Amino acid sequence: MQLLRRNRILRQSPAIRAMVAETLITPADFIAPLFITEGENIREEIPSMLSYYRMSIDLTVKEVKELWQMGIRSVLLFIKCNDELKDNKGTEALNPDGLMQRSIRAIKNACPDMLIMTDVALDPFSSYGHDGIVENGEIVNDATVEVLAAMSVSHAAAGADFVAPSDMMDGRILAIRQALETEGYTKTGIMAYSAKYASCFYGPFRDALDSAPGFGDKKTYQMDYANRKEAVKEVLMDIEEGADIVMVKPAMAYLDIIREVKDTVDVPVSAYHVSGEYAMIKAAAKMGWLNEEKAILESLTGIKRAGADMIATYFAKDAVKLIS
Repeated sequence: MQLLRRNRILRQSPAIRAMVAETLITPADFIAPLFITEGENIREEIPSMLSYYRMSIDLTVKEVKELWQMGIRSVLLFIKCNDELKDNKGTEALNPDGLMQRSIRAIKNACPDMLIMTDVALDPFSSYGHDGIVENGEIVNDATVEVLAAMSVSHAAAGADFVAPSDMMDGRILAIRQALETEGYTKTGIMAYSAKYASCFYGPFRDALDSAPGFGDKKTYQMDYANRKEAVKEVLMDIEEGADIVMVKPAMAYLDIIREVKDTVDVPVSAYHVSGEYAMIKAAAKMGWLNEEKAILESLTGIKRAGADMIATYFAKDAVKLIS
């Protein structure tokens, strides 16, 4: 058998495969999500997210220093608000001495060069567990956007490098950009959750922050997972309104959306490898059904291959250890 082309030549050894690899992941690709709770010296494992933890500010600062030493340059902060501080207006979200604001300042003081991104949404602060203000059983848009803009300014004042609105309210990127400009925070970026789908894969995250909706679901503001063109429309609108980075969330079941967005826009594209995707790999590995380390690298490489410039993932530390 005489062939003019043998494709296996470029696969026959680890050295050759490494040389011709089209997609490489590095520590700089990752955004590490961090869950922060009140108190001191607290490290609580999240039941539905094996080996992932809620931590108090002091231990979060130690974690950030470790991440920095590993080469991870960005963290995405989420806070667990105490129940007694929750209401229907997101009042605690605007507290200049709230848990999020104190966390930002503590991390910046300890690790000034770490890029801090902050979650901007009302669900951690809402007595209803929704991403917006509720009126007569409806999540209202415009009143919510006003709070989100003020919340973003509060985070910028505390030292956030990027605010990351995850709510999917209409017009919130424009309102946030205008608020930041008006208050003089012209260097604060916006990473917009532009194509955020109403997904079942968020379950463990809501366990982490005790932010499950108290009634109904989030389908009136998060996207229908059956839709592709709508994602492009949402992304383009967010860019027009001032987004610096756009995000697709979740990642693994939405690789086609990541590629579609990447091929359409000229701003960086991020993807969120969400809690349910993390939990599935962890659970399957625990049962001995797959190799966890190989599954981590294959999943993250697939997300980057699809077009993600950066990946928010709970496997950030594990992945860095594996690739180094």
